[in-house]
Amino acid sequence: MEVKGRIISKGVAEGEALTTNMPISFYGGVDPETSEIIEKGHELQGKQIKGKILVFPNGKGSTVGSYTLYRLKKGGVAPAGIINSDCETVVAVGAIISEIPCVDEIDISKIETGDTVRIENGVVKIET
Repeated sequence: MEVKGRIISKGVAEGEALTTNMPISFYGGVDPETSEIIEKGHELQGKQIKGKILVFPNGKGSTVGSYTLYRLKKGGVAPAGIINSDCETVVAVGAIISEIPCVDEIDISKIETGDTVRIENGVVKIET
């Protein structure tokens, strides 16, 4: 299946989807050293986002989250790509400065954890 979204950060990424219906706070919610989701009660708590196509509705929390995404990238533990329903400023800035391909305006309910996903030029290709 292919769907077209809005390009937030250009690039090509392919990998295994890690999907949640919960917003993600990168500042305080993701360990910048290990890429583990550490937010208490989050449905992805304990999972690592390194190398994954991270699928979530939107970000939340502090603007420091943009820098946390940058730290993840510089440390080699960033997600390969990001897909949002509605990308807000913190995730958008983080993806752009970190050169992580990011697209939004996607119906994320169509993507399940474990699917192989490719992002290219705003097109999301999903293989279940």
